[in-house]
Amino acid sequence: MEYKEEEFLQISGLQHFQFCRRQWALIHIEQLWAENLRTVEGELLHQRAHDASQRESRGTLLITRDMRVFSASLGISGSCDVVEFTASQTGVPLSGATGLWQPYPIEYKRGSPRDDHANHLQLCAQAMCLEEMLCCNIPEGALYYGEIRRREAVPFTQELRREVKSALEEMHRLYQRRYTPKVKPGKSCNACSLKELCLPKLMRKKLVHTYLREHLEEQL
Repeated sequence: MEYKEEEFLQISGLQHFQFCRRQWALIHIEQLWAENLRTVEGELLHQRAHDASQRESRGTLLITRDMRVFSASLGISGSCDVVEFTASQTGVPLSGATGLWQPYPIEYKRGSPRDDHANHLQLCAQAMCLEEMLCCNIPEGALYYGEIRRREAVPFTQELRREVKSALEEMHRLYQRRYTPKVKPGKSCNACSLKELCLPKLMRKKLVHTYLREHLEEQL
């Protein structure tokens, strides 16, 4: 199956979706957004990474920034913060460069490594787009964390690739239905930039009131 361009979802949505399905729907379906300190710091970090004028060539290493990528089979599009191309006999040809080059995607994050796979899924999806576009195999990429100023290598295992496909299939189903999942209040709500729009505490109270009202009505 191949998706039409107008059906493409944003690669960045994978991270939102893994963090909270409702957050993803509020941003990508209902077009709601709000800034907090975390999002502003993250945006500044990405602006530096996305400076396309900073294309570099260092002998056997080519560095591109803000590279646009897409996948018709996955139905996604977006951009890679940085893609490093290393000269390799098993690589792929690049326009304007001699020889063969092996791509290595790098995604920039403002914080430090997390326990979940949200960032890994986003990076793997970028790699899968590059593979489809360049007809190559990309076994690994990296996440660069601004807080610790260090890279974390991310192997693109078959399990991780299956997680990407499964998440995207669910995202497409929800998007086609224009369905926003109900709130599930948790500890992560406090760090969410959409907390004041989502109103998790209010929604939780509303559900309790609804339950009590319905329960009383059943007794009458």
